[in-house]
Amino acid sequence: MTQTTTAHGADPSTTPPAPPGWSHGPMRGPLVFLLAAVVLAASAGFAAYAWVRAHSTQAQQAGLSSIRAAGIPADVPTHLANLMSLQPTQPLTAPNFTLTDQRGRTVSLSSLRGHPVVLTFFDPHCVAECPLVSQEFVDASHDLARAHTGVVYLAVNVNRHALSVATVLAFSTEHRLTTIPTWHFLTGSLQTLRQIWHGYGIEVVTRIVHGQWTVVHTSILLFISPSGKERFIAASNADYRSTPTHRAYLPELTLSAWGRGIALVVKSIAR
Repeated sequence: MTQTTTAHGADPSTTPPAPPGWSHGPMRGPLVFLLAAVVLAASAGFAAYAWVRAHSTQAQQAGLSSIRAAGIPADVPTHLANLMSLQPTQPLTAPNFTLTDQRGRTVSLSSLRGHPVVLTFFDPHCVAECPLVSQEFVDASHDLARAHTGVVYLAVNVNRHALSVATVLAFSTEHRLTTIPTWHFLTGSLQTLRQIWHGYGIEVVTRIVHGQWTVVHTSILLFISPSGKERFIAASNADYRSTPTHRAYLPELTLSAWGRGIALVVKSIAR
């Protein structure tokens, strides 16, 4: 699906894509045991980060795409689970937070008890991974329209230079996320956001590239049960391509597969 770290404000055709699922913070659940890290150095004080290869990519290269991780919902086909690098997590209560969404409304995670939640982290200036995940969310919401799951989609802002409600609304509108009735792109003060990033093991690195601020961050999908427990985590594949307009691109079938996979996991935790 998406490169799990994103560089925003920079041209993705000239900025090397960061790899899927990297994080200096604690990865949730057994996914960490399936990821291999290679530390890279960057210039002028840029913090080191880990290059993580998705389990699905490893499996495909080894000819083991039929291998299925334990604990995956029975309704999720193995090929989809591997595409998503889907893994069960420890059933911990997801850390609570309270932020403001794209319509200026206050939203807390605890207020969503009784609903399955899909949580991710977005940069509203992203031209790489986040728009692709947005399309996957739209596809998943269409799939779930008649399933009565009550699923809520959340994204937490990771761009310290774009914290306004207007900015997250503009991104939501541009990528049709406002067509999802239960979509919330959440923002707040930098201090509050940093606490949330830390609580979820999300690494966010900001630097200037070609005169523009560039944000690189951990990208995951965390599936939270109606009881507020973390259930599954998905990490992306870094398979996207850059178009002549420097926008990220994935084949429609791949995007559709991701949307279907998200919908199937949501159905499994909504029961």
